[in-house]
Amino acid sequence: MTMLYRLSAPASAIAGHFGASAGDDPWAGGHIAANQFAPVVTAGREFVAGPRLERQPRRMIPRLWGVPPPPAADPTRTVLTVRNPDSPFWVGNLRNSEFRCLVPATEFMEWGRLDPTTGKHRQHWFACADQPLFAFAGVWKDSEVASFAMLTVEANAALRQCGIERMPVILPGSDRAWHDWLNGGWDKASALVAPYSSSLMREAG
Repeated sequence: MTMLYRLSAPASAIAGHFGASAGDDPWAGGHIAANQFAPVVTAGREFVAGPRLERQPRRMIPRLWGVPPPPAADPTRTVLTVRNPDSPFWVGNLRNSEFRCLVPATEFMEWGRLDPTTGKHRQHWFACADQPLFAFAGVWKDSEVASFAMLTVEANAALRQCGIERMPVILPGSDRAWHDWLNGGWDKASALVAPYSSSLMREAG
């Protein structure tokens, strides 16, 4: 499971790339770990009533990575990823497009198989060869703290070779794909929930 990623770009560059308003976001670049705040891009609907415009302006805001768990779960363990989009815990948010978000990143880390010499899992960093700044498919919830999680799917062949079973959903690097995730119906958005091509990825370290 993804527990750490990098976003090596300042707020102004991220917002410009994804066609969003950054406001006064102070993000200057760095690592994001579980239960830390990170920039996400939304369709600009938080706290706005009334019908949404077809091209609602995008907005970049900080949110906490990890949403509060369902009532029956351990309240100290936040939920970082969405494994099953049809789960009752997620279905309402994912079917309602204004709760989907882009999670900008430049690299992400996954734990691979055990290293026989050390007995510890190997750490692998991955990046997209075709888009230095990319977006994970995310979904946000509001409770006491504004938070988000990212969707995951079965790993592609490149990650499976490293002993990794699942990977985050990486969206294609086009405004059309970002629009479909942020604004489209679930029929269009769900088509984007797929492993990223191995040929378009590289190990970053």
